[in-house]
Amino acid sequence: MNHPVSIYEINSAHLKELRTIAIRTFEETFAATNSRENMDHYYAMRFNARLLTEELQHPESWWYFIEFQGKLAGYLKVNVGQAQTELQEEEGFEVERIYVLKAFHGSGVGAALMEQAIRLGREKGKKYLWLGVHEENYRALRFYGKFGLQEFDDHVFMMGKQPQRDLLMRMEL
Repeated sequence: MNHPVSIYEINSAHLKELRTIAIRTFEETFAATNSRENMDHYYAMRFNARLLTEELQHPESWWYFIEFQGKLAGYLKVNVGQAQTELQEEEGFEVERIYVLKAFHGSGVGAALMEQAIRLGREKGKKYLWLGVHEENYRALRFYGKFGLQEFDDHVFMMGKQPQRDLLMRMEL
């Protein structure tokens, strides 16, 4: 890669920065198509300090920050075993969250995070990588397609009090 990128594992000592970038990237990605009430409800439920601390300490989850030219640009959360949000198959490796700030779109940051996830899944001996993505997040759908992920199912994702449809995608490792 032509640009200096740094990926490093994080833990509960990074809670404040994680919560800030999680809310900011989610806002950039979904605020235009969701009500303020549903966005705020989601933040209160999913990005509260107690839950994030528990998730950061889960032995079957790993979190990473990525910096681009010394600036925090995004983050990644991956899960195995019972930490997976669905499926929970032993051979599965879930990318639960992969978010990049809009200012860094097109910089290769997202690809570097996805390559990190694929590498980790292989290192852990998993047979496939999977994730869920909102059916109308066309940019993400194109991005995952470039890595060879294919739709295999769907599920309901609760955005605040509004059910939405996520596509489940996977690739063999």
